[in-house]
Amino acid sequence: MENQTKQKLNRQNSGLDTKLPIKIVQFGGGNFMRGFTDYVIDKMNKEAGFNAGIVNLQATPNGSIQKMEDQDNLYTLFNRGIKKGEIIDQKQIISAIQKSVNPYANYDEFLALAKEEELEFIFSNTTETGIAYDETETSYEGPHKNFPAKVAVLLHERFKHFNGAADKGLRIIPCELIEDNAFALRNIILKYAQLWNLEEEFVQWIEQSNYFHNTLVDRIVPGYPKDDAESYEDQLDYEDHNMVVSETFLLFVIQDAGNLNERIPFNKINEQILVVDDIQPYRLRKVRILNGGHTLMLAPAILAGKELVKEAIDDQFIGNFLTESIFNEVNQTLGLDETELKDFAEEVFDRFRNPFIKHHLASIALYFVSKFKVRVLPSLLQYVETNNKLPLNLTFSLASLIRFYQGSYGEKSLPLNDEAPIVTKFKEIWANEDYETVAELALSETSFWNTDLTRVEGLKAAVVKALYEIDHNDMETAYKNFIQFYS
Repeated sequence: MENQTKQKLNRQNSGLDTKLPIKIVQFGGGNFMRGFTDYVIDKMNKEAGFNAGIVNLQATPNGSIQKMEDQDNLYTLFNRGIKKGEIIDQKQIISAIQKSVNPYANYDEFLALAKEEELEFIFSNTTETGIAYDETETSYEGPHKNFPAKVAVLLHERFKHFNGAADKGLRIIPCELIEDNAFALRNIILKYAQLWNLEEEFVQWIEQSNYFHNTLVDRIVPGYPKDDAESYEDQLDYEDHNMVVSETFLLFVIQDAGNLNERIPFNKINEQILVVDDIQPYRLRKVRILNGGHTLMLAPAILAGKELVKEAIDDQFIGNFLTESIFNEVNQTLGLDETELKDFAEEVFDRFRNPFIKHHLASIALYFVSKFKVRVLPSLLQYVETNNKLPLNLTFSLASLIRFYQGSYGEKSLPLNDEAPIVTKFKEIWANEDYETVAELALSETSFWNTDLTRVEGLKAAVVKALYEIDHNDMETAYKNFIQFYS
């Protein structure tokens, strides 16, 4: 009943009725964009005088922008999490989006965006499958379903309207989670230019007057809190059907081109936004520390009876195990600034402790072997190569994984959720009763690791020792005995 007395969120009621010039076209207005990109733009507007309005484009024919338009494209963003051990729980109204456009219903309105004088940026998040070539889009005439085809048309219309002016090119900053996302998008745009027989001058304008910035993005944005909406509504004195919940952590790494920081004030707001020449070290850092951290603690945590990531890291044994693994072993293999790695790792641990997000360990166990192979094994092998000895924590993690694939521990059934050949192969391996044979077969199985791990000096013997300890003690004691044996 209380909600009926609240006014609907709009620009008149909120006092946020200042019109901003259209500098950004955004493909996709889902949870991630609203909790990530739009938040960043809004913060630059309010703190760095960026003065940039966004046009939000409906990404798919069956989507709906009407709920955004009904609230004058305003919404509340709740940032919730932990920073440096302190709980952060903040809310704010995001006002950067000026209008939302459905290009399928209002195609001319979409094309007209190409004529915006101050337009300078395209941002996107159309999922990993969005940056793809669709050879059935044979006609220049729209509307197109394919995302790169839409961008190609928008750029071509701008090229025509401004007669190929060099200063009217755009900066394209995609946020899709694929490697070299901007270069992939550019290559598909050029394929459409060829398919549609567009002018060679347009192709030259794309290549010489537009900038394509590869990115790495990281933030968990659960979105609308449908399971707990009432408690969020109680915090507002207005009615908001578009509120979004996000974690506090934000990482935005952008590959520089054409002095990007001179065009957009990323460096003037207090967020982890890095404009760099090479993204790859940061991608590696994320894979090895964030994703690797989840993966390397998974089997020890589940075997120790933990169910949630937060529960695991709050546990003294698992928390210390993860800390030792990352700071003393993984970070040594990355070749990045030590302070930067330490700060990033501490932020990762804060994310793992986020009380507002329930992250089940069983969900991380999906395709566990392939995740370990990509996220953890390279750190283990690099450590051996650099130090000429085994990283004991990563070795114990590997042994715990092998034990995990036995399928049960004590009275407990374990959440095996992998490809059938892997589960079957482990079942065959565990049909053997002695640890030496199990370790030999598991480590030498190249279909698991793409290499024969029995060739790593001392690894087989260490795995045998760890397996014995895991089966004859609780996990904490097993770990302590293993470490003490090799110390």
